[in-house]
Amino acid sequence: LSSRWETCWFKVELSIPPAWAGREVHFVWESDGEGMVWRDAQPVQGLTKEGEKTSYILTSSLKGTEPHSVTLYVELACNGLFGAGKGSMIAPPDPDRRFTLSKAELVVFNRDVYELLVDLEILLDMAQLLGEENQRSFQALYTANQMLNVCDVTDPSTFPAARDLAAAIFSQRNGESQHTIHAVGHCHIDSAWLWPYEETIRKCARSWVTVVRLMECNPELTFACSQAQQFEWVQSWYPGLYAQIQDFVAKGRFIPVGGTWVEMDGNLPSGESMVRQFLQGQRFFQEQFGCICSEFWLPDTFGYSAQLPQLMRGCGIRRFLTQKLSWNLVNTFPHHTFFWEGIDGSRVLTHFPPGDSYGMHGRVEEILKTVKNNKDKGRVNHSALLFGFGDGGGGPTQKMLDRMKRMSDTDGLPRVRISTPDQLFSVLEKESSQLCTWVGELFLELHNGTYTSQAQIKKGNRECERILHDVEVLSTLAVARGGAFQYPASQLQRLWRLLLLNQFHDVLPGSCIQLVVEDALQYYTEIRRAGAQLQEEAVQSLCRELLQPKAGNAESTLVLNTLPWERTEVISRTGPAGTETLALVTVPSMGYAIVREPLLPPQPVAVRKQEDGSIAMENGVIAVCLDRMGHLTSLQLVDSERESVPDGCYANQFALFDDVPLYWDAWDVMDYHLETRKPVATLLKPLEITLAGGLRGSASFSLQIGKSSTLTQEIILDAMCPYLRFLTQVEWKEAHKFLKVEFPVQARSTNATYEIQFGHLQRPTHWNTSWDWARFEVWAHKWLDLSEHGFGVALLNNCKYGASAHGNVLSLSLLRAPKSPDATADIAHHQFTYAVMPHLGSFQEAGVIQHAYNLNFPLHTVPASSAQCPAWSAFSVSSPAVVLETVKQASPRGRTVVVRLYEAHGSTVV
Repeated sequence: LSSRWETCWFKVELSIPPAWAGREVHFVWESDGEGMVWRDAQPVQGLTKEGEKTSYILTSSLKGTEPHSVTLYVELACNGLFGAGKGSMIAPPDPDRRFTLSKAELVVFNRDVYELLVDLEILLDMAQLLGEENQRSFQALYTANQMLNVCDVTDPSTFPAARDLAAAIFSQRNGESQHTIHAVGHCHIDSAWLWPYEETIRKCARSWVTVVRLMECNPELTFACSQAQQFEWVQSWYPGLYAQIQDFVAKGRFIPVGGTWVEMDGNLPSGESMVRQFLQGQRFFQEQFGCICSEFWLPDTFGYSAQLPQLMRGCGIRRFLTQKLSWNLVNTFPHHTFFWEGIDGSRVLTHFPPGDSYGMHGRVEEILKTVKNNKDKGRVNHSALLFGFGDGGGGPTQKMLDRMKRMSDTDGLPRVRISTPDQLFSVLEKESSQLCTWVGELFLELHNGTYTSQAQIKKGNRECERILHDVEVLSTLAVARGGAFQYPASQLQRLWRLLLLNQFHDVLPGSCIQLVVEDALQYYTEIRRAGAQLQEEAVQSLCRELLQPKAGNAESTLVLNTLPWERTEVISRTGPAGTETLALVTVPSMGYAIVREPLLPPQPVAVRKQEDGSIAMENGVIAVCLDRMGHLTSLQLVDSERESVPDGCYANQFALFDDVPLYWDAWDVMDYHLETRKPVATLLKPLEITLAGGLRGSASFSLQIGKSSTLTQEIILDAMCPYLRFLTQVEWKEAHKFLKVEFPVQARSTNATYEIQFGHLQRPTHWNTSWDWARFEVWAHKWLDLSEHGFGVALLNNCKYGASAHGNVLSLSLLRAPKSPDATADIAHHQFTYAVMPHLGSFQEAGVIQHAYNLNFPLHTVPASSAQCPAWSAFSVSSPAVVLETVKQASPRGRTVVVRLYEAHGSTVV
């Protein structure tokens, strides 16, 4: 067949022999690629060899009145269950790979033989796995032996007697104290990973139509399904199938779970993005099915922010299910059922299926592991088992259900019952009085490289989060000011949904193939384009009487501030002659000001070059000294003369590490990479002054990184600014290398502080225990800070997430160069900014949080007329501990305004 990602169609004409009357007839299809059977222009059955779904049941007992001639169409995707990797699952797709159809047959299925084989499988597994010390293993073994003695494979009339022997074993019941396993059908489908978004739409249809067929034959089957985006795809592309799903949702059997738009990454999306994941997901489920989800469902994400419990509770969710921490490389997580407490004290009941999987097959081995592995024995006596093939494998199979029917209440095995998430959690809630509590983040000790891989996706996410924030603020203010302006609710929903889709846990982390990266970057481009247009329309409406007509030159500049505090900053604006000029401006909180005559700074920036080639800059707040290679050799607070850089150390030190994970290339950075540190020491262009001072001073230099990459940096100090900015450009052409920048600081603390969603948390700067050193590479949002009493240093950034603080060294992870699953990952031109901010007092008192926002949310400048106009502020907040994060119109319509605030200092504010 043809090459990857294409779809081939086969017309299949079947003629069933009349002699097969009364028999069960299947159409058997075996191929490398995933398939879908269509009949009468509707999808009826998914086909995946890896998912043990290779037949479509034409009839369970052929009747004379049934059609004996049938025309089917098979749609075959030219990719395997896990894409089309060359030689390895996570290898980049093989462009020359071909897919083979190996079997297409019309067959009679012998149900009696099948049932006999399932009986024997269960008995033999019991005999093998229950152990010699358990008499039930011998009972199972001897029963299986008797069955073979009774059974004559050439004489079907002997089968019932053999099956009766098995039934006698399976009907021997457990005692009342036996553990109960709640089995729920499941088919985790990555919204993109080793295949593009478009293929996921087909994967959902193939799997879900298979589940629907299985439900028609098994009235007890339940199926938990997350990700509103996938429901929306199937609704759009397969409306007939979607109508059938709606029927089973109404019956409580096809169960929407999770409450989010996609199964997003649990670390990197902003707090507001996480709120929108729940808002868009829960609204979709409410509108489509008349219910919202009561469980957050995130089984495959690479760690879980300590803010999530508060967000869950705010979205009507008190229950959480995952299993990913079973992947920990260093420490075994101590619980499977527990309360998880977030940074504000919010608690949610959390369950990890003790089988440590979300794709079980209902085998005896898995049932026994679920009980044996349970770390909360004695506290709870119920647990989950999620069964089914994922990622397009079609979910549960008939054999899985038939296995578990035999184990529903069989002595020697735990009870197994087909259940629902709600039934499981309801029982756990009743048993919860003895449960333990885990406080803080659920950190996955693996996949730490996902904080840095695919830097352009990370940057696109941060920028688009900012763009949508600003559009919402400015559009809301435009509505509030009156006039004909209409809040762009539908456009914003479309853009938010694109952003939320890209936050899926293999896209934003950068662990996807090149085709997905291209799609993601295209979506960011669309958000930037449409967002810029929406912002311009909002500004035009908000300030129409102030804006400069098209003709003529602007004499003034309109400056807009979308953050909830007053800002005094240096801006760049277009002068009367069309040239870029700098101006120092003060703009009120969430409002605007007209700037004609710029302010004069209390102290201009002074820049001077020393005899040794180093450059000193000072602005009255901080004073810095830089050597020829761009190292920061001194960073002082002017008033206190407190030095931030230890004697003999260099800050702004770039370091290159070998980065060769054991297997998961784009996902992992291993602790042993730290042993390969090489300071970057090849100077291409020494530090030179580029702006001589006044409102802004700057100096630039260039380095060679590795064998073939270059880095150019402009180090910028603005008037009145408490931080030093590093505008960085990198031509990155490395393979399996990791670039970081390091800031040794003259502050001592056993903990560093990292910004997370709507707050912050502390992590150790030492490696006392295995739990400490397993966090050698962690994540942060806009800032991290190392402070002792009375003094500290913060590192700010505008699009980076990977970080660490070990001893007194703050490190920001800049670029990686993995080769799987995208061989071209990060090989590109990169531009990013970070900043260093020394401060007296705590980071809260020093305003680190606000300055990190300022770095990420630039002031907006628009040419304006010379009209006199007072500055205008829509919102201000009296407490510096409270951040007004979001101003938007209430959904879905109306003129009510939503403002979302959070307490940012870790204090109680009245």
